[in-house]
Amino acid sequence: MLKTNRERLQNTIDLFSQFGATENNGVTRLSLSPEDILARNKFKEICEQLGMTVTVDDMGTMYATLPSNSDNLPIVIGSHLDSVIKGGRFDGVLGVLTALEAVQTIIDEELELNHPITIVNFTNEEGARFEPSLMASGVLSGKFDKEKMLASTDRKGVTFEQALKESGYEGDVANRLTEAHAYLELHIEQGPVLEHYKKEIGVVEGVLGMVCYDITLTGESNHAGTTPISMRKDSMFAAMQIISILQNKLKQLPEDLVYTIGRINAYPNIHTVIPSNVTFSLESRHQDPTVIQQVEQIIFDLPKEIENCELSYQKLWSRDTVYFAPEVVHAVAASTDELGYSRHHMFSGAGHDAQFIAGYIPSTMIFVPSAKGYSHREDEFTSYEECSKGADVLVNAILKVAESSVSPVKSASVK
Repeated sequence: MLKTNRERLQNTIDLFSQFGATENNGVTRLSLSPEDILARNKFKEICEQLGMTVTVDDMGTMYATLPSNSDNLPIVIGSHLDSVIKGGRFDGVLGVLTALEAVQTIIDEELELNHPITIVNFTNEEGARFEPSLMASGVLSGKFDKEKMLASTDRKGVTFEQALKESGYEGDVANRLTEAHAYLELHIEQGPVLEHYKKEIGVVEGVLGMVCYDITLTGESNHAGTTPISMRKDSMFAAMQIISILQNKLKQLPEDLVYTIGRINAYPNIHTVIPSNVTFSLESRHQDPTVIQQVEQIIFDLPKEIENCELSYQKLWSRDTVYFAPEVVHAVAASTDELGYSRHHMFSGAGHDAQFIAGYIPSTMIFVPSAKGYSHREDEFTSYEECSKGADVLVNAILKVAESSVSPVKSASVK
């Protein structure tokens, strides 16, 4: 079994954490920002020093390829370099840097693989500057329309197209990732499960399906001091009762269902005025589509009138559960066992580029623990030892996948 160079990986992580470093040991490296371009430039420089060929596609996604003597399809590894505002030093970038460490280890060992190895850096995974998230992989997989993505604007009114042209990383559509033998993405868990169960590696079998609704209570505004409680149409009181009903009913569903009321807006949002309108979001995630259907049925069955207020709802979005390729998942599990590391099989609750790439390339993910489950915050932390163990699993999984046959994805659909 191969072991990666822990000290080298640590130095690489520390190097890239300087690009967009924040005062509290975090990172702000928005897509196609000056900080992101610095990180891209350094990544390109390191890859070319290793003898890799670097190309860029029309969405700015970077591909660094270690050639092979064969004409076989490449094994693709990586993630993304961009971050959220005041995010952590590991989210996304660790997938690129452990991929880089895996390639460096293969070169050190002078191994001749029968597949090229390509490290990918997807553009605008976070969607923190340009919405939506998973932008480049969404275009690659045919989930998003390119022209709409190009028109997306940041808070200053700059379009993605303009930022891409100015970045120097607008490449050719011919360079897009259209096929590969397999795709493996290492990522921090961004949750507390691995730490809770004291497991070193998360073997990711897929990405949870989800659904999100806006629920609106409509009442009537009036003076907060002169309108008796019994005569009100108070949409906030109505919303409180509906939230209580939802929580009680959702608790009766399988305990691994996760649900969140993450946004609530009141109108006119003045402390001396009874709110006439309250809208809140309800997002739910679960592996089993029948459980998601049960969540929706609970919403459908909500009372249409409560506290003299009318209830309505709107479905905002949903996604089906994504299942990763069993052969690639097995390669990760077997590598973990052979290295003597503990593992936990799980589904990702968060979205990742792999969920889109899995639609046309056999894929999986590798998770490493996140301290206290923290992510998308400056104190996000994964120890260098944990990062290195993830890199060990990645490089050995690459070797296993390179020597195995992997069933192609039947539902491949790429624009």
